[in-house]
This record gives sequence, structure tokens and C-alpha cells, in this order.
Amino acid sequence: MANAPVLDTYAALVSTFGSFLTVAIHTILFERSIYPENTFLSARKYNFPVRQNRHPKVCAWINDAVAAVEAELLKGTVARVAVVIYSPSAKPLERFLFDVSGFPSVPPSESLTPLVEPSSGAGEDAVHGGPSVVTNAVDLEEQFRAVMSKLAYCGSTLGNLPDGCSFTVCIELKEKAEPPIGHPQAWIPSQPSLQIREETSGDRTGKDLGGVKTTPVRSVEAGVFVLELWIEEGKEKEKLKDSKQATA
Repeated sequence: MANAPVLDTYAALVSTFGSFLTVAIHTILFERSIYPENTFLSARKYNFPVRQNRHPKVCAWINDAVAAVEAELLKGTVARVAVVIYSPSAKPLERFLFDVSGFPSVPPSESLTPLVEPSSGAGEDAVHGGPSVVTNAVDLEEQFRAVMSKLAYCGSTLGNLPDGCSFTVCIELKEKAEPPIGHPQAWIPSQPSLQIREETSGDRTGKDLGGVKTTPVRSVEAGVFVLELWIEEGKEKEKLKDSKQATA
């Protein structure tokens, strides 16, 4: 019997996360009715039924966004990835958070070097140290399947969104990380209400960060792959609920 595939480099870990993020984004868009139901195809991933938007421009945008996330992850600058749902008036209603701060710290030049247990005095460097560390891809896919089962039913717990909502993908940088500046410009600064002020050592200062309600989704931990997921519902969503109740 063939050996189970393993993730033994940081580049392989990032690529695996990128594939998972792509499927998660399509699932979120379907469950939150960002696009009409008939624009999604039925598919399977991680031995679980999922939905994929079939519009070429939507797929291309998601693929480009995920590629940009992967590029920043390889630089070691990302603390969290967020899929943000906006109201028709561009107010953040929900944020689906993927906390990747638990990923190993690997210099960009060492992304293809086998991962190892950091030795004493090596700090958080995961390529210079003790014995090799591998992550079994089968174990990881089992946990991805559990995440998808949670996301696939998030619509029933989060309630309906107004028509005309939009979405984007954001990254929250690690403290003191250099912002992604270059040409072409893949990233733009998010609105002030979703910004973290660096000098407060990660304190959440944006009024729309944290939301008014947080729903844990699941943690994923297999070898060096450590990920936390949760959903934040923002103040603007509560205002929409209150206004509906007032007019009911």
C-alpha cells in the first residue's frame, strides 16, 4: 500500500492551506447567498460535498486572491486571513477568520527546506534544529472535512443577509511586518474600522474588529499545521436586525 502523502516543507503547508482556503471561500459565498444558488456547481472535496461557483470571473478572482495570500504567507508576514461580507452600503457585516499565527516561522529562502523541531536556542525557526517534522495529509484532510461540515451549515445559524451584499479577502499582518507594497499592487489598505494599530502590540482598535458576537468554527491541528477558525458578526449586522424588528 502506498504511503500517505506528507507535508514536510513550509511551501507544501502553504499550498495545502491555499487549496483549503479556496474551497472555504466558495462554501462561504454559497452559504451566505452572495451569488444566486444556480451559479454554483456541486462538487466533492475532502470526501465531502461542497459547492463551487461556476462563473469564470468569480473563480479567477478567488484564485488570484488566494495566490496573493499564499505569497504573503511565504514571507511569514500574515497573522490572520479574513473573508469579509459587506452590506450593500459597504459596511462589514460578518468576518470569517482563519488564524494562521500558529504556522511555523520559516525564512522565505527556506520554504522548500524540510521542517524540523526547533532546537534549544534556535528560537522559532522551524528549519534549523532537531528531528524532521512531517504532517500527514490524510489526517489533515479529515480535519478539513470537519471544518467544511461546520461551514456548510453556517447559514442556518447566522441568519439571512440583505440582498446585494459583497465580499473581499483581507489579511491581518503580524506585528512589525512590512506591508505588501509593490507593482502590481495586489493589496490595498482596509478601511480604518478594520485596522489594527501597530504600536498597541496587536490591540484591536478598529471599531468593527471583534464584532458583537463571535462563533467558534473549529481548530485544525496536525503536525506543524495549526489553524483556528471563527466567525465575527459586526455591529452593522445588529443594526440591520434592529431596524427590521422596528418595522415589523
